[in-house]
Amino acid sequence: MDIALWVAAGLLAALYLVVGFVKLTRGKERLRSRMGWVEDFPDVVVRFIGLCEIAGALGVILPWLTDVVPVLTPIAAACLFLLQVLAIMVHVRRQETSQLTINVLLALLAAFVAVGRFAGW
Repeated sequence: MDIALWVAAGLLAALYLVVGFVKLTRGKERLRSRMGWVEDFPDVVVRFIGLCEIAGALGVILPWLTDVVPVLTPIAAACLFLLQVLAIMVHVRRQETSQLTINVLLALLAAFVAVGRFAGW
């Protein structure tokens, strides 16, 4: 089970690092073509979401890996789960159904890591 948790955490970390970095460094104008939802939020909120994604990516790996406050790993995973639930709500409201599959998969991966690490699998 530990290997499955590491794989899930690694996938989450890789994806959230890339997507978070994109949201943090690119302007809203450049993001609109692929992320239409940015129109509904101020630039500072989009950048904050990117920062949260980067923090979550680091949080699902580093605390458990270094054994420094390892409880932060399942907390970070739970926060990424919450982030995806909120993303799903935004996409449903905007009727952007093409994004829902990836959001649900990411939410499930984050929930798996959170539950698995909290349970000590």
